[in-house]
Amino acid sequence: MLSIVLFELFARSGVVDDRFLPPASAMLGAFAEQVLDGGLWQPVGQTLQGWALGLGLATAAALPLGILIGSVYLLFRATRSVVEFLRPVPSVALIPLAVLLFGAGLESKVFLAAFAATWPILLQTLYGVRDVDPVAVETARSFGVGAPRRLLRVTLPSALPYIATGVRISSSVALILAVTAELVLGTAGLGQEINIARQSGRVELMYGLIIATGLIGWGINVLMTSVERRLLHWHPAQREANRS
Repeated sequence: MLSIVLFELFARSGVVDDRFLPPASAMLGAFAEQVLDGGLWQPVGQTLQGWALGLGLATAAALPLGILIGSVYLLFRATRSVVEFLRPVPSVALIPLAVLLFGAGLESKVFLAAFAATWPILLQTLYGVRDVDPVAVETARSFGVGAPRRLLRVTLPSALPYIATGVRISSSVALILAVTAELVLGTAGLGQEINIARQSGRVELMYGLIIATGLIGWGINVLMTSVERRLLHWHPAQREANRS
């Protein structure tokens, strides 16, 4: 609350032109107006649609691939250089390719979000599988536990903390790319509405929509953290965190 008051006083001091930095009351008023008149909910739904599809595709592709690469050492060695080459490629650099392949619509937004979200899940899964205690694996094998059951009973439970962290990171990354695609390509969603507000000179509305985007990002992070805690309630590190 204090930060909002200080921001309000700073904006009204005249140090910065209010055409570029309106008071907090104007931003919050524009945000509240969008919430109350229902104008906010459609772009929020469109942004969340692109986010969910991108994150879902990334998880569906990266999770089994990470398990496979992490389980087979020769495959891990063979693909490591390819993964390390592709991983640092900025997703925004693929915008021209996305437009050529899919046009400036939902498909491009999903493609960009999925590409960016793939790498945290893939790498966390891969290294989680590689970090499984080999003694536990050999013990299960010596008791005649087959490969599918070893995967379900030994590998996945051991790698689950890594996987959960990767999905949580990717959920934020996918949202960033979904909004970026809307800003750059004009795809329907919060990013497009922010751009329209900027171009029409409605700066307070632009900031209000940015606040909405920030709240969505915060909500997604809280949700993913809560799911991670519930999934890993049995894990020693999580029990220690709960006690503290």
